[in-house]
Amino acid sequence: MSQTRYPLPDLNQLPEDIRAKVLEVQEKAGFVPNVFLALARRPAEWRAFFAYHDALMTPETVGRTSGLSKGDREMIVTTTSAANHCLYCVVAHGAILRIYEKKPLVADQVAVNYRKADITPRQRAMLDFAMKVCLRSDEIDDADFEALHAHGFSDEDAWDIAAITAFFGLSNRMASFSGMTPNPEFYLMGRVPKAK
Repeated sequence: MSQTRYPLPDLNQLPEDIRAKVLEVQEKAGFVPNVFLALARRPAEWRAFFAYHDALMTPETVGRTSGLSKGDREMIVTTTSAANHCLYCVVAHGAILRIYEKKPLVADQVAVNYRKADITPRQRAMLDFAMKVCLRSDEIDDADFEALHAHGFSDEDAWDIAAITAFFGLSNRMASFSGMTPNPEFYLMGRVPKAK
């Protein structure tokens, strides 16, 4: 990772709970996504960041259900991160989106122009709402909720869409200002189907 502004901490010097989580991610993914080390320079902030991340992106881990699929959540992140010009999040979450949706083209499509992407009308309505939260949250009104309701989304789902968008607005800005670069592994993930 060519992170010039802030040096990455040594994995062996991290607090045990953070080191254990990073090693768990490495075991599962086969590499350590750069965000895990970049944010670990401030352990209290790392813990808060990933606790909120996990509550939003894997709500079942905190005993909550969501009307959004894993693919929906990653689609929100990829689309709004592109609007925020965050290379790290577009590449990293685009990789996860391709895997969850089993569509090798979808991440590139939603990052460039979700309105022309190969997605469902329900997903398009979800992204319309997310993009309004991302770019003009002060203009959200009842009509925006009604558009979601027409596609079967609840008010709790709207909260999820908005919270994911807002949280990754923070993530986008941290990644961009610090010069965080995507791991090379992300670029190829989910593009070529695995041999069966």
